[in-house]
Amino acid sequence: MKQRISRLGKGIFAALAAAAVLVAGALTATEVSAGDDHKQHKKSHPTGLVKTVLTETRMFRDVNEAMAQGYGLFLGCVSSPHEGAMGVHYVNGGLVGDGMLDAAHPEALVYEPRRGQLKLVAVEYVVLADAWHSSNEQPPTLDGQVFNYVGNPNRYGLPAFYELHVWAWKENPHGTFSDHHPRVSCDDYSADEQ
Repeated sequence: MKQRISRLGKGIFAALAAAAVLVAGALTATEVSAGDDHKQHKKSHPTGLVKTVLTETRMFRDVNEAMAQGYGLFLGCVSSPHEGAMGVHYVNGGLVGDGMLDAAHPEALVYEPRRGQLKLVAVEYVVLADAWHSSNEQPPTLDGQVFNYVGNPNRYGLPAFYELHVWAWKENPHGTFSDHHPRVSCDDYSADEQ
């Protein structure tokens, strides 16, 4: 009788363990599904700084409109040998030099060159470090995002500055606020087209 109960107990334990595995698997599948829904929801309903960028820079999808509003080509196409590229920057010098940041008015618009066209993919907020520190003790932030510091000398030939990219127009697998995008390339860039 004792042996029979023991085997029965083992059988019940095995059945409970199997049920627990199935329930855990179902919960994981539900969490993954909910995560996918959340990710999809996030894409279709952007919030915060991304929403501001999408709303305020929609007109600049046409690079001609950007130029009409005071943005001009700065250098060429910026890439990294290991991290993808940033793209082609059109910068508004008046905004860079004013020492202020305004989410609705990014200092730079970032375009990806594709088949002879420039496609808006991101913006970059830029403020010169000396100008910023003349009236601020802390490094700059926008919507809780802390800017990156770029010292001098740098490859752009600028004085020390703070910058923050926002990949609002092309989702970046490295993160919305990463500097480089692994799926952006300068391969199609030609200075003659600008």
